[in-house]
This record gives sequence, structure tokens and C-alpha cells, in this order.
Amino acid sequence: MKANGKTVTEILTNLPMDRAEPFNKLHDVIVKNLPKGFETAISYGGLGYVVPHTIYPTGYHCKPSEPLPFAGLASQKNSINFYHMGLYADPKLLEWFVTEYPKHTKQKLDMGKSCIRFNKLDDIPYELIGELMKKMSAKEWINIYETNLKK
Repeated sequence: MKANGKTVTEILTNLPMDRAEPFNKLHDVIVKNLPKGFETAISYGGLGYVVPHTIYPTGYHCKPSEPLPFAGLASQKNSINFYHMGLYADPKLLEWFVTEYPKHTKQKLDMGKSCIRFNKLDDIPYELIGELMKKMSAKEWINIYETNLKK
């Protein structure tokens, strides 16, 4: 489902009523805990948290005109989805997250490679997502990204 809006503000204000509060709260937690070097942007038509071209001029290898993606947030048909590329690229971070998840919510972890689906909007582990966002700096993400890209 493509985001409804062409700016961050439009995406945040054009959410379905039942999604607006948890989506905006999740966005606020992400932004509050986003390390220096990342910024909120439109990324691939949705809400993203990226390394801007001013820090990483090369951009994303798949589409260099786009900044390097790191995390994202989307309102899908049956869930709010949170994407964190560091979970996919760093096995130790993934292990930490999977271990911590049940300590923060009763909701069963519904996860793909980098996508966490929140189906029960009243049980989103906001504190855990905040902790996760602090675990990787922009410099660390660039290093992991470039290391994996060269493999």
C-alpha cells in the first residue's frame, strides 16, 4: 500500500482514523531515538529514515537518486509495518531484538527479513523500537551496508 501523501507531514496526517494515533506515536519514538546522521524523508514513496546524500552522496545502489534507506514505516491493509535494514544486515542485532521482543509485548513477533508487522495496534512495543533505533549509528550502517554490498 503506497503512502497517502508526498511529504512526511502529508503521510502523517492522511492516515486512516484507526491508525493515526499508533502510527504517529511510533514515528515520534523513532525520530526521538534516531541517531545523528539519519533523517526523516520520503523513501520509495513512503515514510523513511535515511542517510541523506549530504552524508552518503552515493545514495542507494539500486537507485542512486534515493538516499540510503535505513528504516521505514508504512500503514498496510492489516497492519502497521516497521522496516529496519539493520536487523537484516546484522545478525547480532537481530538476535538481540528477537530475544527482547517478548519482554515488551504479548503480541507474537510477526517478522520478515527486515519487516516487523504490528497487527494489534494496542500492543506495539514502542520502548523496544526506541531502543532498537539507538543501537546503530549512521556510520555503522554505512559500513555494514558497504561491506555487504561488496560481498
